[in-house]
Amino acid sequence: MTKNNPIGLFDSGIGGTTIWQEINLLMPNEDTIFIGDQLYAPYGIKTKQEIIDLSLKNVEYLVSLNCKIVVVACNTATTNAISEMRARCHIPIIGIEPAIKPATILTKTSKIGILATKGTITSDFFTSKVKMYPDIEIIEQIGYNLVNLIESGCIDSQEMKDLLRSYLDPMVEKGIDTLVLGCTHYPYLIPIIETIIPKEIKIIDSGKAVAKQTKKVLEELDLLTTRESRGTNYFFSNTDVSILKEFVPSNGIVEYRNF
Repeated sequence: MTKNNPIGLFDSGIGGTTIWQEINLLMPNEDTIFIGDQLYAPYGIKTKQEIIDLSLKNVEYLVSLNCKIVVVACNTATTNAISEMRARCHIPIIGIEPAIKPATILTKTSKIGILATKGTITSDFFTSKVKMYPDIEIIEQIGYNLVNLIESGCIDSQEMKDLLRSYLDPMVEKGIDTLVLGCTHYPYLIPIIETIIPKEIKIIDSGKAVAKQTKKVLEELDLLTTRESRGTNYFFSNTDVSILKEFVPSNGIVEYRNF
């Protein structure tokens, strides 16, 4: 393992590019390899074992590409398979989870909303996190079909706007003052969400925290790159790459790969 090996990231689709953006912003000289498992998206409706199997497949592929660390840029994969991934791999694995703790600190009404996939909200991992805050009313909402619409390039569609309103209005009526986005796809919906909820409601996602944790682990292991120029960024999908291309920088290398 060398300092100039790439950082690997994976998600069920393009959502994890929101995490890649934060990592690239914080560590622009690092090479990165992002894989979007779009052939099997979305993960949120799959069984726990299916999520484990897909997550292990992705991690093993990134290890085969000599990644020095893997960032699981998917809440559903983290909450269902992080232990299995860490047990299987010899390199550090960074997970992502809904930012419940920061939300409990920020809330003034002690009411927070969480919008996430079914796979995340029904996981034992997520349930255990919620139980840590008995004095906070946590209003959970499964974002049925949101990932499918994003993956289909329908972010600005009327169907998306109607769906989001049906999920968010009940939370607002219950008095939330903080909204946690518990899926890495959802930050792409923030412009629409901001037209639906009152401006006083804070929106939180985990991207910056994951990037900081990734850098911290690399520093502790003395694995930060020594490169003084900007890194090279690869983006791989196991299906049509046209949607992925819309969410990555123009100088990113986007390719089909069979993984």
